[in-house]
Amino acid sequence: MSGNSLPSRVLIIDDSALQRTFAEQLCHTLGIHTTLQASDGLQAIELLRLDASIQAIILDLEMPGLDGIQVLHELVRLQLDPAVVVASARESVLLNVVESMGNSLGVRLLGVLQKPLTLAQLAGCLGRIAPRVALQEPPAQRPQGPLLSADDLQRALREGEFQCYVQPKVALADGRLCGVEGLIRWQHPQHGLLAPAAFIDLLEQSPFMSAVTLQMLDMALGHCQRGHAEGLTLSCSINVSAPSLADSRLADAIIERVAASGMAPALVTLEITESAIMTDLSTTLGTLARLRLHGFGLSVDDYGTGFSGMLQLSRVPCTELKVDRAFVDGASKNPQLRVLLESALDIGRKLNLRVVAEGVETLEDWQLLRQLQCDEAQGYFIAKPMPGEALLPWWRSNQARIRRLTETANVLCEDPALSAASSSVSA
Repeated sequence: MSGNSLPSRVLIIDDSALQRTFAEQLCHTLGIHTTLQASDGLQAIELLRLDASIQAIILDLEMPGLDGIQVLHELVRLQLDPAVVVASARESVLLNVVESMGNSLGVRLLGVLQKPLTLAQLAGCLGRIAPRVALQEPPAQRPQGPLLSADDLQRALREGEFQCYVQPKVALADGRLCGVEGLIRWQHPQHGLLAPAAFIDLLEQSPFMSAVTLQMLDMALGHCQRGHAEGLTLSCSINVSAPSLADSRLADAIIERVAASGMAPALVTLEITESAIMTDLSTTLGTLARLRLHGFGLSVDDYGTGFSGMLQLSRVPCTELKVDRAFVDGASKNPQLRVLLESALDIGRKLNLRVVAEGVETLEDWQLLRQLQCDEAQGYFIAKPMPGEALLPWWRSNQARIRRLTETANVLCEDPALSAASSSVSA
């Protein structure tokens, strides 16, 4: 069906009976008299499998059992082909992500509407049932990894050789320790402590990437919980790679792990790179949208290093912008870097995102970030990455120093101990 005609048979999928009735009344006003209702995604998929005459669905996103994002993936997996109108009360940036995801999947997406629905909006969407267009992008090719074997990775995962180091993030306004980033290390039995550069390529090409990500999440949650026990409300962030984001089961696993830990999802941020967003676009966007639906934070890591940074911000329902160290380190002395840094901070503020500057290595760059009203800082000037067990002892020894750094620039310059602070940081 195409042109200005309307579907004759519509399925309304929403866990709210009131919203279903309202959508049904709008359909009847448009002259669509045959409507069906489903209160969750599982019921909807069953109806669609049994009734091939359903021409269009009006789909809510937040539902128990099977949410709207999962329904879109199931439509493609089962080769069901109704036209789809997404209707949700969620924020517009999340709806934009769902729209991009649906188009990438090849769903016949007629529109994404923000509730409450209006007669004109629904008529406009249902009146343009479009032909199916497949936009699936091929996965990016990864370079060959380091000379370590998959058997080594499997043993390391089984024997607990991967470790979660943490690097503190502090609030520039008041010097408060607000969170940590979990950073993977490998305590290899023969080669000692390995940094990610030695094995991350091999790991990302292996079938163990998601399992290692979940192991890192468990360890990071444990480190934060120890901070909570001492009265520190710490958030934790971990990096999520392109292969993990392309694993459609990852969102469920993360949701379950965090729920079992007792930590609020809002205190957990998943850091993703611009390149990771572009790998298996439809699945990646679905994973990110589902995590955001459940309250997790999403951070665009290394912002500014990709060719399409601002475009990615429009695709991802992010809550945080992490400015790459290339625009931070030396910005206090380099006018060009300062302009780029100011631009990134301005974009973050206009998009209502928390902005974290990484790679802060000098007092002068710290002071510049405070002057520019950046939210949080991370880098060697504050602390190097350290074993998780060292975090609380480090904070007890360094909190006075960090808090003094939030005083006025004149006081900082008068205190010679602070001017040498970067060399005194220790884990």
